[in-house]
Amino acid sequence: MRPSRIKAKLQRGEPALVTTLHLIDPSLFEMTSLMGFDGIWMDMEHHTYSLETGAGLMRAARVGSADIIARPAKGEFMRMQRMLEAGAQGIMYPRCDDAREAAEVVGWAKFAPQGRRGCDAANPDAPYLFMPVADYVAEANRQTFVMIQIESPEALERADEIAAVEGVDILFLGPGDYSILSGFPGQMNDERTRQAKLKVAEAARRAGKNWGCPVGSPEQAKELMEMGARLICYQADIVMIKTGLEQIQREMAPLGFTFGGGV
Repeated sequence: MRPSRIKAKLQRGEPALVTTLHLIDPSLFEMTSLMGFDGIWMDMEHHTYSLETGAGLMRAARVGSADIIARPAKGEFMRMQRMLEAGAQGIMYPRCDDAREAAEVVGWAKFAPQGRRGCDAANPDAPYLFMPVADYVAEANRQTFVMIQIESPEALERADEIAAVEGVDILFLGPGDYSILSGFPGQMNDERTRQAKLKVAEAARRAGKNWGCPVGSPEQAKELMEMGARLICYQADIVMIKTGLEQIQREMAPLGFTFGGGV
């Protein structure tokens, strides 16, 4: 079984850097993994591609060293299990409400005795029946990690309970949805968001767990790491492409070029 780069780094107390890929060209996943990023956030909560397509992208990433962190939608427990079988090292579970739901996530992500995940062993994670079942089950439980997203004021109040759930490895604040559900949409640098980060950090510290958050700059990453965060997600392919295209427009507009479009 392919070992988790992120889990190994966190166990050593080292920071792990993740980037997000929304576009579904396997070359992007292959290149990012070959470049040595710790993980690729694969968002299947908000994007429309199938699990079959996702499995191909995970396969492309396996040529390098990056973990795949797959995010299903809330409540998609069976799909989550299939994401792991397709080769994801970690599950990022969104919109978790409480400790009961966090325990349900762990139950679907881990084999007995830690959980109740079903076993097939004929897919890429095993891989393909090459491991004895007992070895596969034990190694999968060691290598697979569970990230629980805290994205609402109610979940934030229960952060200590969620962090205390056995099998939850990482708390991950979702500042975008948190800002919307808290009544200040998009103001992710608001002091209330900073206080939410501190609360998640304290809950993780008390439970002996890791935590993380997306960042918009190296300065924000430094601030989070000073709060104890060890999983940092920075940038996304769609943002970098948009920024590059905007740069072309700025550079070429003074030469008389004009731009149409529907935005």
